[in-house]
Amino acid sequence: MEIVAAKELTHEFPGRDENGDVVGTVKALRGVSLQIEKGEFAAILGHNGSGKSTLAKHINALLFPTGGDVVVCGHNTKQEENLWEIRKSAGMVFQNPDNQIVATVVEEDVGFGPENLGVPTDEIWERVKDCLKKVGMYAYRKHSPNKLSGGQKQRVAVAGVMAMKPECIILDEPTAMLDPKGRAEVIETVRELNRTEGITVLLITHYMDEVVFADRVFVMNEGELVMQGTPRQVFARADELKALRLSVPLETELSDELRKLGWNMPEAILSRDEFVSAFLTLPWKKTPGAAKDVKKQALLKAPNPAEAQNALSFAEPQKAPKPPLLELADVSYTYSAGTAYEMHALSHVDLSVGEGEFIGLIGHTGSGKSTLIQHLNGLEKPTEGTVRYQGKDIHAEGFSKKWLRGQVGLVFQYPEYQLFESTVLRDVCFGPKNLGLSEEEVERRAKAALELVKIPQELWESSPFDLSGGQKRRVAIAGVLAMRPKVLVLDEPTAGLDPRGHDEILGQIETIHRQTGMTVVLVSHSMEDVAQYADRLVVMNHGKVAFTGAPRQVFSHVRELEHIGLAVPNAAYLMTALREAGVPVGTDVFTVEEAKEALLRVLP
Repeated sequence: MEIVAAKELTHEFPGRDENGDVVGTVKALRGVSLQIEKGEFAAILGHNGSGKSTLAKHINALLFPTGGDVVVCGHNTKQEENLWEIRKSAGMVFQNPDNQIVATVVEEDVGFGPENLGVPTDEIWERVKDCLKKVGMYAYRKHSPNKLSGGQKQRVAVAGVMAMKPECIILDEPTAMLDPKGRAEVIETVRELNRTEGITVLLITHYMDEVVFADRVFVMNEGELVMQGTPRQVFARADELKALRLSVPLETELSDELRKLGWNMPEAILSRDEFVSAFLTLPWKKTPGAAKDVKKQALLKAPNPAEAQNALSFAEPQKAPKPPLLELADVSYTYSAGTAYEMHALSHVDLSVGEGEFIGLIGHTGSGKSTLIQHLNGLEKPTEGTVRYQGKDIHAEGFSKKWLRGQVGLVFQYPEYQLFESTVLRDVCFGPKNLGLSEEEVERRAKAALELVKIPQELWESSPFDLSGGQKRRVAIAGVLAMRPKVLVLDEPTAGLDPRGHDEILGQIETIHRQTGMTVVLVSHSMEDVAQYADRLVVMNHGKVAFTGAPRQVFSHVRELEHIGLAVPNAAYLMTALREAGVPVGTDVFTVEEAKEALLRVLP
């Protein structure tokens, strides 16, 4: 039985010229036809601007077809009288949770949907309790959503849709802001609803590993449906996916690389276990004593909580190797101090950021990462402690915050919060214009920054609010880069970007860092990213610096990281699984290239 059916679906919106006047139309969807069966777990992949979110909004009847039809649970979305039934049947979790959180208390927000469906009060509270527990937010049920981190808000949004018990849940990048543990929990929760209650799931994501369990995968490109099939069928076309700015799971990519070199590995391996089983059939070199490494295997076992808590002190915070540019000395910060909503976000933080460093700031959702970086350019003032830039207290009388914010550029977690001008170009010009530069220099910097982040010239005169989520992120980064800061602080800069866009942004940031010596502080939930780019990691846990060190040092403490909601790069887990199976590979492997090299060393 079909729960969603789209037939020749087309969606157009007005195009605009450089003056903002409407000129012609832009086709976001071009004759899309697909069917999703009741109880299916379907996934949609596609680059930024491919039409994924536009398609999802049609299924929830937030948009109406320019051409063709969409039928949800037997109701055509074109007919206004069907809207209530459609939106009751198809619940949607947006890319930005702020777009759907309406209440001032978490538990009331989760209860808002079922209350409007007429669910009895006692059952509403049971649903609220159950759903908040499933997404790991029950402890925050009395908190104001405004005081939560972006990742925590996303969990609340997921819980709010789950509480309505729709027939179909549409999730538009629901885990983009979550830590590794939170990502796994949300996806497992949705999979469990699909398995046990038969709820149809439509997942839009850029995380390839989240779709390997899907029943079917749809691939969008330039508003068209260009590929569909099971995950194995789709990921077998790895080269085609990469041409569409997408990627494949780590195991798929590694097996594909080995097969290209002549080794007999199956196509489209999707899981760690599959990869290990396939690799064991190859003529790998066996060496004495390689079968087990008890010490490193033990790191992957679930920790004793008390033991893990003690282990958090394994490394004293190290001094930055270069002269301190930014310093936090005994910094604490409390939101809404003295009120019922009081929350301690930072507690006695000591941190030095050396000139020219590339720091990866990681931590579980709500660990204090975003609050910490907002202290770096004076957006927040410590409740206690001192923040210094070039040795001077930034909150001392006479210290210019305007000057500081030209020195320390911050890209927020949500780009919408810092985009406001009528066109993309004007928005990027705003920062350097406030530095007192000439009009020619301002425009030169803005255009150079837009080219750097790969925003096509034809979009420069568009409204930034007409862009996709990933494009907005790039424009926000360009706006900061155009100011030429000494310190670039990025809060989840790649969330919402397709795989190629993700790699391009980080690659460009790394190039800028290397060529100019710009200090970079990168907040990320991607362990692969910080392993590849950062010189030093700072790990936050419940408002404190749990530990800090070089990536290899930090990632050698797997169980402590897992205990606080983090992980190590997937390549390290794969190498550990191979070593446990007897293959003599090292486990301190963090990137695809390192994994490939490690595997080739044990093959004849």
